[in-house]
Amino acid sequence: MISSRQRFLLACQCQPLDRPPIWIMRQAGRYLPEYRALKKRYSFLQLAQTPELALEVTLQPLKRFPLDAAILFSDILVIPEAMGQSYAFRDKGGIQMEFAVQTKDQLDQLSSVDIPQKLAYVDQTLRLLKSQLADEKALLGFAGSPWTLATYMIEGGSSPDLSIAKELFYSDRTLFNQLLEKITTALVDYLKMQIKAGVDAIQIFDSWGGTLSGNDYEEASLKWIRTLITEVNSTIPIILYAKGTYPQFQSQLSSGAKVISLDWTVDLEQTRDIAPNNIALQGNLDPVILNTTPEIVEREASKLLKKMKGKPGYIFNLGHGIQPTAKIECMEALITTVTNFS
Repeated sequence: MISSRQRFLLACQCQPLDRPPIWIMRQAGRYLPEYRALKKRYSFLQLAQTPELALEVTLQPLKRFPLDAAILFSDILVIPEAMGQSYAFRDKGGIQMEFAVQTKDQLDQLSSVDIPQKLAYVDQTLRLLKSQLADEKALLGFAGSPWTLATYMIEGGSSPDLSIAKELFYSDRTLFNQLLEKITTALVDYLKMQIKAGVDAIQIFDSWGGTLSGNDYEEASLKWIRTLITEVNSTIPIILYAKGTYPQFQSQLSSGAKVISLDWTVDLEQTRDIAPNNIALQGNLDPVILNTTPEIVEREASKLLKKMKGKPGYIFNLGHGIQPTAKIECMEALITTVTNFS
């Protein structure tokens, strides 16, 4: 009998399996009472930056559910923080950066040097996780894409339309490219650190790729992802998740990613039929379905599973991160549906 870790890695290699592996993007969260209990005692940053606490939060979903992989509990914004631009959470929700990067002087405040040393707590967390999982479950690291990180850094935090970031891309391409180069350099060292710590795969979140004009996606986002993957030069699978970018799917196939993760607006079966046989797909249940009932979850998950039956190279997941309003009984129904499918 193969282990969960082997199941996940075989799916990434597009090998046939009796059922797809399952893990959930943003597995830890406010839907778990044990996580809420920790949040009463510690801030998010304390949880993410204390290896023993990050270990506990990462493992919480696996202690409840028979998932096939664990994803590191952390945040994509550890990179700008390590570069010299710290972040905090706004009282009414969203991210607030220490300052915005919109001029050359502000850019010069950032450094891509010594990223692994500055993020040593992530390395420590991953090594603790690797020891705890003991090769039974796959361990995933992650990072934000250069463009997605740049949006927070340029806007100075969360933004409803990313207009300032896009304006900089159009009006000062030199400054924009210099910022993306710095971010990419930092990310290369960060992902290499994760690989050295023992992760089995890495997911790159291009969460705001879909805000770009289709004609500009290559220059603003995808070429930086391609550079990142090339320079990391990894033998482990890299998963690319880019929300709202399905018109760019053919271009993403040449990014170097071994797995493309799809949001819930995409027809998974049709995409499998047009994707190369050596590229695995991941997705793509609408996260809102986990807010409904176990019966609805079973029905909708079964539809996806039946569409993908007999098609190698498939990892079951949501089409985006799990929501705080997800119901535990719905999560249980989802995992039971997938793990019992054959």
